[in-house]
Formats: sequence, structure tokens, C-alpha cells
Amino acid sequence: MISLRYHIVSIAAVFLALAVGILVGSTSLSGRLLAGVGNERQSLQVQVDSLNAERTALKAQVAAADRFNAAVGPMTVQGQLAQRSVVLITSADASEQQRDAVSQLLRAAGADVTGEVRLGQAFADPSRADQLRSVVTELLPAGVQLPTAADPGTLAGGLIGPLALLNPQTGQPQTGDQERAAAFAGLAGGGFATASEGLRPAQLAVVLTGGRIEGDSAGDKAATLARFATQVDRAGQGAVLAGGAGSADGTGPVGVVRADPAMASALSTVDDLDSSSGRVVVVLALREQADRQAGHYGFAGSAQGPVPATRG
Repeated sequence: MISLRYHIVSIAAVFLALAVGILVGSTSLSGRLLAGVGNERQSLQVQVDSLNAERTALKAQVAAADRFNAAVGPMTVQGQLAQRSVVLITSADASEQQRDAVSQLLRAAGADVTGEVRLGQAFADPSRADQLRSVVTELLPAGVQLPTAADPGTLAGGLIGPLALLNPQTGQPQTGDQERAAAFAGLAGGGFATASEGLRPAQLAVVLTGGRIEGDSAGDKAATLARFATQVDRAGQGAVLAGGAGSADGTGPVGVVRADPAMASALSTVDDLDSSSGRVVVVLALREQADRQAGHYGFAGSAQGPVPATRG
């Protein structure tokens, strides 16, 4: 006769065997899983190392190409702006290094760089828009007529354009020297713009900006700069608006111009000012403006291509 004790021992033995089986099975499965994860990790690490090496090689190639472009840039643009005069206009976020590089290329192209207008931090500040409108109206020289648009960028371009550029029909200054000096003194007093000493009006203008504009007021700031550059273009023989990475986005002034057919039909833009090749394109685009043509260049999706056709 089988006793109760025997039943208990038998049941315990069954559960013990089941537990041992589960333990052995799970240990074997865990080992296989760990081995698989280890192999996958090793494979991913190999891919990461390969991509890092590829990125390093590409960065080296880009740096070498940029150095090459910087070296041949002056030869590429030689004679493109002979007997042309150019004024530089820089926004508050424009790089001094890029400004100096563009200035050197303009001179290498044969241009007479007549001076620089630097826009202050207050220029594109939406909280100072009403003050900018008021100052522009007060400083307007006799004989200069403001555009009918009421936005601060267009109005400021309606003042600074005639101050910095020659009349495109007559080739003569649009204001007197004293009127020009007084207007720039007033703009400087408000923190809106300053002119370099001895600034002379030019035929063409290059407007340099930074890249993407950040912050809550980014759209308003970009629109102010875009409309300003467009009005400057209308005041002389032509202008180019150039910015760095991100400038062709919706919150960049180049992007604002390209999204507006009325602006884009007249003003030229370049979106890769932070590369040596982009700065060469600024000069070539300005030559195109001198020939009464407009284009949009760089590597953003809104660009027509990387470079305009070079003319001899």
C-alpha cells in the first residue's frame, strides 16, 4: 500500500525535476541570446567605426576642397567686376571673416569697393520697428522718395539704398555728401546702422547675413532683412543677398526672398556664404546682376544650382 509520505515525495520530485529542467533550459537559452546580442553588438560597432572613418575622410576632403577653392577663387573671378563699384552691407550677425573674404574677392574681381554699411542689432528687432520707421522718415534727404510699403525693412531700404548707391539711370549720387553723413549719423544714434569713414555711393551692393535666425521673432527679423535687401536692389543697378547655412530656411532671409516671386525675380541670393566656393559665387552672382539678371545659388533645395554661368 502506497503511503501519503510516498505521494508527497513523488510530487516533490516531479516539481524538482521540472524546476531543474526549466533552469537548464533557460540557462542554455540565455547563453544563446547573450551570444547573439554580443555578435550583433560587435557587428554594429564595426559599422559605427566604418562610418566614423568615412565621415573623417569626407571632412578632410571638404576641407581640402575649401582650401583649393580659396586659393583659386581670385583667379576664378578675375575681371568679372572690372570698372564696377560695390558697397558692402552687413547685418549684425554676419561674420567679419566672411565679410573680409568677400571684400578681398570683390577687389580681385576688379571692383571698386566704396565702403561698408553695418546694420545694428536694433535694425531687425521687431520691438524697435516703430522707432526705425520714425527715424527713416525724419532723416529722408530732399529728393529721395520712400516706397509706399509700410514695413520697416522696405522703408529702411528706401533710405539706405539711395544713400549707398548711385542712381541707376544717371550714374550720379542720389544725395549730397552732407545729407548722406547726417542721415547715417541719425541711423547710428538709434543703433540701426553705421557707415564706414569715407563711404562713397556705388553701382552695386552685396548684403551679407548670417545663417538661420532663431527665436520667437525669427520670422519677423528674416522678413525685415529680406525686404531691406530687395529695396536696396531697386535703388541701384543690382544687389546680392548672401547668407550661411540655414539662411535659405523659412526662418532665414534668403529663404524669405526665394519664397516670394516678386522679390526673387529681381534680387539674387546665395545660401552657402560660409564656404570659399560660396563666396566666389557671390561675386559671379553680382556680375550677373550687373548684366540685369537675377539668380539663386547654393545647395539648398530652393537654389537654381550651385553657380551661375561665368561670363568673360
